[in-house]
Amino acid sequence: MALPSQLRRRDFGTLWAGSEGFNVNMAKARTAYVCSECGADFSKWQGQCGACGAWDTLSEIVLETAAAAKSPASRRGSWAGKVDPPKVTALRDVQQGEDVRVSTGIGEFDRVLGGGLVQGAVVLVGGDPGIGKSTLLLQAVASMAANLPGLYVTGEESLAQVAGRAARLGLQVDGVDALAETGIERILEQAAQLRPRIIVADSVQTLWTESLTAAPGSVSQVRESAARLVRYAKETGTAVFLVGHVTKEGGIAGPRVLEHMVDAVLYFEGDSGSRFRVLRAFKNRFGAVNELGVFAMGDRGLKEVPNPSAIFLSGASAQQPGSCVMVTREGTRPLLVEVQALVDASPLSNPRRVAVGLEGNRLAMLLAVLHRHGGIVTGDQDVFVNVVGGIRVQETAADLPVLLSVLSSLRDTPLPDKTIAFGEVGLSGEIRPVPNGEERLREAATHGFLRAIVPKANAPKGGRSAYKGMEVIAVERLADALEQA
Repeated sequence: MALPSQLRRRDFGTLWAGSEGFNVNMAKARTAYVCSECGADFSKWQGQCGACGAWDTLSEIVLETAAAAKSPASRRGSWAGKVDPPKVTALRDVQQGEDVRVSTGIGEFDRVLGGGLVQGAVVLVGGDPGIGKSTLLLQAVASMAANLPGLYVTGEESLAQVAGRAARLGLQVDGVDALAETGIERILEQAAQLRPRIIVADSVQTLWTESLTAAPGSVSQVRESAARLVRYAKETGTAVFLVGHVTKEGGIAGPRVLEHMVDAVLYFEGDSGSRFRVLRAFKNRFGAVNELGVFAMGDRGLKEVPNPSAIFLSGASAQQPGSCVMVTREGTRPLLVEVQALVDASPLSNPRRVAVGLEGNRLAMLLAVLHRHGGIVTGDQDVFVNVVGGIRVQETAADLPVLLSVLSSLRDTPLPDKTIAFGEVGLSGEIRPVPNGEERLREAATHGFLRAIVPKANAPKGGRSAYKGMEVIAVERLADALEQA
């Protein structure tokens, strides 16, 4: 039987228009596929990201829900005449505000932040589980609470657990409010009422927004929640700390675009068996990159270490074979660290090359240079190199100390006592200079070292000279450095 004309398909939507219960013309949620590595988005899923080339990193996100698509707010715009277009201002006419920094009460934390906390800054702090991220931020917000009220938002612990940690650390928490919530809308609603100057979100992976249908912790939820906190920080001048989980590879979990959205990215590092912790800045819009802060974990929380060079040295009474002290530079200050090497006959057809705290490929390259230009054969030896204290040395100034420690272990002969070295080793066997050589020598002389093997261009006056009571030996070639050592 034929249907009446008013019930035909072409009139079905018109018949039910205006009904709250049903509408076949209702808008569908718009989705996209976003790469968790680079943040590029695509309309369809594919196995490999077309922007960065990573495999199996695309995940579906909801751009807007059906309710948001039909809401009057989503349809507002300059085209409707309801919202004024943004005002363009000449850059020369923009008034620059004063860059006011507030001390966190923790000197090493201030150093990594670039001298203190900037108003409206968004800082992402990542690290392994149990490394001390929550402890450091709770200490910082409690220290600043006297002048800047804080809001500690926890999505992983109860309020009783947070209060128990504060009591165990002996913190004065007057001026610090706590909130156990993961919904970003309710968090911002409470922040608008309390008007804190500092917000700690622990952690960003637990936050979620009602405007998206994805599960908490997904790429879309993390990105949208972080974006709303960043927007709130910039509009109100509130400093925001975000605690981030890390993956098994060591990167912060979630979309890579999260690191681009914030002003600073800090990583907490440290060995599980050591009480020392290292806070390193990988991104900082308000300070130096690769700045380093050193802390010691104790019963009363994290304590700053004002003289980290002292803890990175072994403290042995006599120089041991396979050990060489170098002066590395982290951020704005030089540090004394000990490089240890162990060279032993290998039972394997392919000897092992293991580097802890150094790049493994560079170790293999240095051993090849040692063979070609120093006449030292290590092809049948296992070579293990370690930087004491859990420090990762990323600069080329460690080249010469590594080779000297390898030679010392191979010959089973220690280097002269109170000797330091630094310098880059080129593929042709030349010793190249490194930046801030005088600062490195000054730091070594301050700690009582009497002998330094450095590149000729870093020597104060060239050749053999004295610098603050320390003998400086300038070398140009690897063979010269091995002879002096």
